[in-house]
Amino acid sequence: MDTWSAAVMLFLIMDPLGNLPVFMSVLKSIEPKRRQFILIRELLFALGILFLFLFSGQSVLNFLNVEQETVSIAGGIILFLIALKMIFPSSGNPSGLAVGEEPFLVPLAIPMIAGPSTLAALILLANQSPDRMVDWSIALAASWSISAVILMFSNVFHKILGERGLVAMERLMGMILVMIAIQMLLDGVTKYFIHAAGAL
Repeated sequence: MDTWSAAVMLFLIMDPLGNLPVFMSVLKSIEPKRRQFILIRELLFALGILFLFLFSGQSVLNFLNVEQETVSIAGGIILFLIALKMIFPSSGNPSGLAVGEEPFLVPLAIPMIAGPSTLAALILLANQSPDRMVDWSIALAASWSISAVILMFSNVFHKILGERGLVAMERLMGMILVMIAIQMLLDGVTKYFIHAAGAL
């Protein structure tokens, strides 16, 4: 896989367009002046975590004795809970935060940007070709930059779609997120049983 193919793959996994409704829903009760700061902060947090996993993800998992399938199962459960709140909204945000409460790391940086699938993909790239870390770093920086630009201009999408359009998009993305979460959970469970069967 070349650098740009890796960048496209990471961008598709990050899915900034699919994450737009979640970001806007989480930030809608925050004062407009603070939204940009919070968004930049969460994006930078996510970038730091992504680079951390690219260079030392497998070592961290080995140290904690955590398998990649465990990360997939945990991420699937978290995304499923967020998706349910998107489809059946309460008075708060899909993240479970109180109205006006600022998100910190969860759920914007993790798992919306630096999600289990993205982290697993980075670990896979690093393990397959550890001599091409510069290429993978460029791919990660490029995919993150494009995602950041899309999320930073979320207000433009708000003006184009309107409030009802965003609500409909949020419900639709919630349904899609449920399917992604269940697939992620099933993949983790399947890999776990295959791994367990191979150990016997």
